[in-house]
Amino acid sequence: MELNEAVTTVLGKKSRRICCIPPEESVYEAIAQMSRERVGALLVVSGARLEGIVSERDYARKVILMGRSSKTTTVGEIMSSPVIFVSPRATVGECMEIITRHRIRHLPVLDGETIAGVISIGDLVNWVLEEQSDRIRHLEAYIRTQA
Repeated sequence: MELNEAVTTVLGKKSRRICCIPPEESVYEAIAQMSRERVGALLVVSGARLEGIVSERDYARKVILMGRSSKTTTVGEIMSSPVIFVSPRATVGECMEIITRHRIRHLPVLDGETIAGVISIGDLVNWVLEEQSDRIRHLEAYIRTQA
């Protein structure tokens, strides 16, 4: 586990389920789906094409704070677009840098126009923690063999 490993390695440890919603759906339905799926964002997809991403943050800033109705506002009206994304060849370190620089929490992974998955800040933090734990175990084992 290295920061220079391809993000596909992180995707391989996750569920293959990708949570999507069409742009014409209501924000209310998007929030309900996020709750059911236990996710903080949904990819906004029209046909097979990624149009945007909608998150709890979009809901808070573009619906609640603007005094809009979640039942009459569509996802397409509040989604973030264009979408910041990476290719499957991007490294874990590159993904961390993009998420930090753009202050986002979810990063779609696109293979051409095909959605390969979504990486969250939590996925990356867990990856780093696992890497550190593995290094500590290897160093401890090395020290024991040298003693």
